[in-house]
Amino acid sequence: MSEEHLSQEKRILMAMRKTLAHIVRDLSPTDRALSYPLSEETVQDIRACFELISARERELAREAGVVPGERPRFADEPRNTRVVPMQGLSRRRNGHD
Repeated sequence: MSEEHLSQEKRILMAMRKTLAHIVRDLSPTDRALSYPLSEETVQDIRACFELISARERELAREAGVVPGERPRFADEPRNTRVVPMQGLSRRRNGHD
């Protein structure tokens, strides 16, 4: 698949996710006393759509070489890792010093 096609697919998936979320939010009653206007079957179908969208987005990310769980970070954000210098470490031989 071409890079342009993948980019287009990614934009379509994001638009679908956003549109579904807005529909659910708009239909959610503001007062808890009111009943939810969607049937349980429709709610399950919407959940299935979100799951399919998420699965395809993960596939596209994997194809693009993005590491799962990788998040962007600010340049001034402290790193969680520390560099340990290798200089000065001794090599152990046969389990003995």
